Amino acid sequence: MPTPQSAILALDGPLGLFLVLHLKPGADDAVRQAAAAFPALLDDISSAAPEAQLVGTLAFGPQQWDRLSSTRPKLLKPFGPLDGGTLRAPATGGDVLLHLHSARADLNYLVANRFAAPLKPWIDRAEETPAFRYLDARDLTGFIDGTENPQEQDERREAALIGDEDAAFAGGSYIIAQRYVHHLERWNTMPQQEQEGVIGRSKPDSVELDDGVKPPTAHIARVVIEEDGEELEIVRHSLPYGSASGESGLFFLACSRDLTIYDKMLRNMFGLSGDGLHDRLMEFTEAVSGGYFFAPSVEQLQQL
Repeated sequence: MPTPQSAILALDGPLGLFLVLHLKPGADDAVRQAAAAFPALLDDISSAAPEAQLVGTLAFGPQQWDRLSSTRPKLLKPFGPLDGGTLRAPATGGDVLLHLHSARADLNYLVANRFAAPLKPWIDRAEETPAFRYLDARDLTGFIDGTENPQEQDERREAALIGDEDAAFAGGSYIIAQRYVHHLERWNTMPQQEQEGVIGRSKPDSVELDDGVKPPTAHIARVVIEEDGEELEIVRHSLPYGSASGESGLFFLACSRDLTIYDKMLRNMFGLSGDGLHDRLMEFTEAVSGGYFFAPSVEQLQQL
């Protein structure tokens, strides 16, 4: 199989950076050159500080990919807005997504800065979110995040990487990127037992609640989906972000070989699955961005 980009299968470092670029018309040649040079850029900086375990992924929105390539991965499509009445998620899209994580914020910045430098004349709008591991890998709600993530490399490869089902794009991955703003003032007024019912797990140690106790609107009841006896798995790389004086929340990013899994999860979360239920966690957080992207293999990047 072609080589997957380094951040897709890696376990998350303590510091992350998410950069979404919206580009002006005419940027395609500059994007090709920056994309083809990205693997070498990342290798140069990571090899100078191997202890930081710097890894990264470069991905493209559907329209930008179409301008770079004459063929499109079978499942790649634009992110559609979600409107469940009181719960909504916008489709903000994006042309280029850069995801980095390591043990050093300066290296994340250095890679992002050097990658974006030749694109600056073409950038119409940029959304940059530095993020961090919070305590023992918890969300700002206080609950451990990513408990459902596959941990073994073989399991992560199976969940995240396109294979023979779309052989021309093997080693690539479909990525969802959403930024959520948490309403922590309301959340923190709730008793722990009620919070656990919203999440579906115990707060101290992330043990799943018994089916007789776990509400059908619990977060994990809505996003853990089984088909034909098998759980639909994705590889999450979400990290909290925030400031003491401004917004705080979660940058949700995940990798999958099957983009339709995201659609199913989102419909369940936002009350669009037809069962009359929604993810109650969505009452305490607000999606403010959303896009689907394709991350090609290292070899495809270099060939751009």
